[in-house]
Amino acid sequence: MVLAKAAWPTIAIFLLHSSLAVSAASLPPAPGRQMSNGSAILEPASGALLGIFYGAGSVDETSKKLGRTLPVHLTYYAWDADWNGSVTKADLAAGRIPLVNWEPHHIDFHKIVDGSLDATITARANGAKALGKRFFLDFAAEMNGDEAWGGNNPTLYVAAYRHIHDIFTAAGATNVVWAWCPNVTDTDGSNRTTMDYYPGDSYVDWTGVDGYNWGTKNGGWQSFQQVFRNIYPLLAAKKKPIIIGEMSSAEAGGDKGKWIDEIIPTLQTSFPLIKCVIWFDINKEADWRISSSHDSEASFLRMAKDPFFNP
Repeated sequence: MVLAKAAWPTIAIFLLHSSLAVSAASLPPAPGRQMSNGSAILEPASGALLGIFYGAGSVDETSKKLGRTLPVHLTYYAWDADWNGSVTKADLAAGRIPLVNWEPHHIDFHKIVDGSLDATITARANGAKALGKRFFLDFAAEMNGDEAWGGNNPTLYVAAYRHIHDIFTAAGATNVVWAWCPNVTDTDGSNRTTMDYYPGDSYVDWTGVDGYNWGTKNGGWQSFQQVFRNIYPLLAAKKKPIIIGEMSSAEAGGDKGKWIDEIIPTLQTSFPLIKCVIWFDINKEADWRISSSHDSEASFLRMAKDPFFNP
């Protein structure tokens, strides 16, 4: 995105441990397909997975509105927070795939690389292994953008990512599926340095991207295709499945319902390697919510029920 979202840890942890931290027994069942397709990296055999950040309503509330529980649940955690806890366990018990976004706010990446923070990394690796089921881990997303993890230093970022990955591998946490999600543009609005942050084929299971249609802000209205058209060829060149780790459209500035209606046709014709899409459902810098309008909600409901997103 052109304009970075505000820092997340406070609101993220609050949400995770309040309205979202419901018991697995109280939730409607998810499709539970993360193991049935035989993919060791959760790639669906056809179509794509659909997921959400529950910022505008609980899992129960949103599932009732949509008529289904979406198969992927995006959550956010600060560096010191244990993301192997109740929310992740509830997701796995209910058949959902957790997408853990691990955010290293105020962490010196040199200390990751030199081993000073290995105790925390090892604890997360051991906890991940103990979960016993596959889930997505997205470490330091949007590293090329205004989040500026590691100071927008690609060499340092790659070294830190690889160090963390190596510790997980040594711990036997092979159930972790590694997603790498840069911002849709670098800090200068281009993609000149985006792939400099790529940790390497043996360290990444899914390439990815976070991107938004900002509506009346940051250059004006963009279609779904326009948001992702420049970065897609760079990601597709790696020949791995691609996850959109965060996305949404503003309400102001165009027809959001039409924007949503164009997602599936665009994935099918222009972006065939995109196999998972995560909606950022909250009213924040813009009204990113599914239900920002009647037309937006109606379009999202149609999309969520389409066979393409029910592989």
